[in-house]
Amino acid sequence: MDPVHPDDVPSEGSGPLPRDGEEGRLRSLFSGAVDGVAVRDAPAALCRACVDLMDVTGASVSLSGADPDMRTLWWSSDEVAGRLAEAQYTLGDGPCVTALTHLAPVLAADLTHGPDAVRWPVFAQQAVELGVRAVFSLPLNRSAVAIGTLDLYRDRTGPLSEQDRAFAFPAADAITTALLALQAQDSGNGLEPSWLDEAETDHEEVHQATGMIMVHLGVDPHHALARLRAHAFSHGQTVTEAAFDVIAGRIRFHD
Repeated sequence: MDPVHPDDVPSEGSGPLPRDGEEGRLRSLFSGAVDGVAVRDAPAALCRACVDLMDVTGASVSLSGADPDMRTLWWSSDEVAGRLAEAQYTLGDGPCVTALTHLAPVLAADLTHGPDAVRWPVFAQQAVELGVRAVFSLPLNRSAVAIGTLDLYRDRTGPLSEQDRAFAFPAADAITTALLALQAQDSGNGLEPSWLDEAETDHEEVHQATGMIMVHLGVDPHHALARLRAHAFSHGQTVTEAAFDVIAGRIRFHD
């Protein structure tokens, strides 16, 4: 487990409180972002508002189920944001993973050199190759239980401004609330919670491939997923691409 880092800001109670007048402005911006939007679309609308209203290049939301090792990309603003999330999922490392592990925001202002590049050396290299220079990951959590992360990226180095920090933390809280409301709505309608279904579809192949590796090697799910990730990394693939190869029989794992 990564040690707690000075830039891992305790998230319980969220980050810096908005100054006088700022709270009303944020409430107005949030209201405008979801005005007339269906409950199911509200989380994505809030994510888009982050990109529109903050000094960031893109954003994504990754969700975590019962197994913390299995994360799924629920929404991304662009291809780079999606590939950045996939890179962290493949490596099992990066700001998103650290934020989820410690339930604390991780603000990596410079992935090109210095402490952030040293902390996640492989991820930092892949991020820079994607044109990403800074990543800010905020856990989506309530009562010490994380359901995922809001991940913001920028194509240049530098910390979030005080204004953006004052927006980002309440935004993460609002997205968490919207996702939980969506879950409650499904449950209230007598349905099995389906708010993760679309996201989990993207990684059904990973679940299936992990199960096949478990059978081949006689190992537990965590070991099987670690082997899949290691193969993906060594062959320049994403973990999802490697999973397709396992299912198709192009890869077989042996002790």
